[in-house]
Amino acid sequence: MMRATRCIILLLMTLTIQSCFKEDKMVPAHPRGDVKTDTIPMTENYLNQVYFSLDSSETVGVLAKTTYDIGFECSQAGWHVILNTSDFMKVTDLGEVPFGQSYDTTGLKLRFDKSDGNPDSTAIGQWFTIIGKDTISNKHVYAVSRGLDELGNPLGLYQMIFDSLKNSVYYFRYALLNGGPVLFGNVTKNTDVNYIYFSLKTGSVVVVEPQRHTYDLLFTQYTTMLYTDQGIPYPYLVTGVLLNRFQVEAVADSTIDFFSITRDIALSMSYTKVLDAIGYDWKYYSFKTGVYTIRPKLSYIIHGVSGLYYKLRFVGFYNKDGLKGYPVIEYQQLK
Repeated sequence: MMRATRCIILLLMTLTIQSCFKEDKMVPAHPRGDVKTDTIPMTENYLNQVYFSLDSSETVGVLAKTTYDIGFECSQAGWHVILNTSDFMKVTDLGEVPFGQSYDTTGLKLRFDKSDGNPDSTAIGQWFTIIGKDTISNKHVYAVSRGLDELGNPLGLYQMIFDSLKNSVYYFRYALLNGGPVLFGNVTKNTDVNYIYFSLKTGSVVVVEPQRHTYDLLFTQYTTMLYTDQGIPYPYLVTGVLLNRFQVEAVADSTIDFFSITRDIALSMSYTKVLDAIGYDWKYYSFKTGVYTIRPKLSYIIHGVSGLYYKLRFVGFYNKDGLKGYPVIEYQQLK
């Protein structure tokens, strides 16, 4: 049986994304260039989401990925609601059904937010109609799977209904999917960040992102669509890098040596703001050796949040103790 199909079966049997991987081994050290080097502490189980600034060469935010669930867009005209796909979250639209009752989602198609970050491709989609100056609910009930924690344990099932967006405040209700007390929540926009987040478990607003002008890259797990050798699509949890949704853009290159990339070359490149432009495939996993290996010729040119240009490459995925989940990056400002 092909490798990708084997992983799907194991995922369904064990509810853990990493069940089809063997024990990892330490990777030999890579040669270092005369550029800045940083190790990103995502941890062995990829628990941490790490926000990184290329300008300051600093980690500007670290948060356990299981801390929050739903994100609400904060731009002045924004209305999108997103899922925390680092937990493999999914949702399905149950339609106009009574809220607070018990529902069975067996056989229903669960959707996730696309990893390209296209706001028009969110799983929840347009949940409202416009009446006057207010955004009013379509009265649909959404069944929400909170996904899996870092060890592959289910985080629970909820139902939600988004009631309105008035005067920069989102109003919504939520309850357990199998019924129970109906709880009410509200989230106020903060235009200093891209999204403000809410935890269904704790019933509270969670500060997740640093201010949007302070970071360039987010090191995290996220859900994306992969394909078997026969072209069959399946959602999968990967470990990689997402761009700051605010202004940052990037381009990948495997034809020019990292040390030969100059500002003039950077200015000639065509960039994209696709969220997963860097993504996860700067490394690959060997089932034979049980080791992640970096693709040595792959570089990224990044037009950062401050307007400066950087070149970046990955040179490792293990820390000094041989634990995976610690990406090592080399990068340099292009002047």
